[in-house]
Amino acid sequence: MRVACIIMAHKGPQQIERFIKKFSGLPFDFFIHIDKKINIQPFEYLADLPQVNFITDRVRVQWASYSYIVAILHSLKMVLENRIRYDFISIMSGQDYPIKPVTDIYNTIEKNPGRNFICYDEGDEWWSHAISRINKYHFTNFGFRGRYRLQFFVNALLPVRKFPLPYKLYGGPRAMCMTISNECAKYVLYFIESNKKLRRFMRFTWGPDEFIVPTIIMNSRFKETVINNNFYYIDWSKGGVNPKTLLTEDYPLLLSSDKMLARKFDMSVDKVILDMLDNF
Repeated sequence: MRVACIIMAHKGPQQIERFIKKFSGLPFDFFIHIDKKINIQPFEYLADLPQVNFITDRVRVQWASYSYIVAILHSLKMVLENRIRYDFISIMSGQDYPIKPVTDIYNTIEKNPGRNFICYDEGDEWWSHAISRINKYHFTNFGFRGRYRLQFFVNALLPVRKFPLPYKLYGGPRAMCMTISNECAKYVLYFIESNKKLRRFMRFTWGPDEFIVPTIIMNSRFKETVINNNFYYIDWSKGGVNPKTLLTEDYPLLLSSDKMLARKFDMSVDKVILDMLDNF
């Protein structure tokens, strides 16, 4: 079994290096997408590490926009066209870190061939506020001045938007990270690339990384293969639109968690927490 890990990154090459080295000796290959807005030069040395590749078709990513999904699609395409056939593809961020032995991650995936590890909220609480990501126009994907003023007027004048497919919606605040089978990844890539109406609609959504892939998978034949667990510990207790940066004070919670990975960490804020996790 072999796993391709797509790392979506815009900062912290040393932290990414540290993360990759945790998987040394295991059949994991890494494909790093560096936001096109960012100078790639500080990251280039990572290509000297075994089993590391860079996504060549980089995307200029606007935070919480459809451009992030486009970057994932470009990355999936490169992985799927690789001469190596991967059994699983994981989508990660550059601020993730293992909180359990990486062999646990490998063994869990190996014991579940063909399964898809994604995360979505079971109830309606998240959608009670997140539905505005879909039924209102969002100009987050664009960079022109005055876009949010225009967004306000567009939403005041035009009717409520409706998702362009007759699908039940799935999503949640932990849905951006996942590990999916090769066949499921091909399906997601083909589905979005062949559906122009969906792509056009998604350009005007907010935070689609937290709902579009789970929605596609859960409305397909792959629904029966889904395990609603993406292995991630993410702390949203601070509220707002970003998860908490995990610190030394969070170590007991990380250690007691049944999850195997966590985000987000930042070595420039607290390096000691990573040292502690390396020594559990």
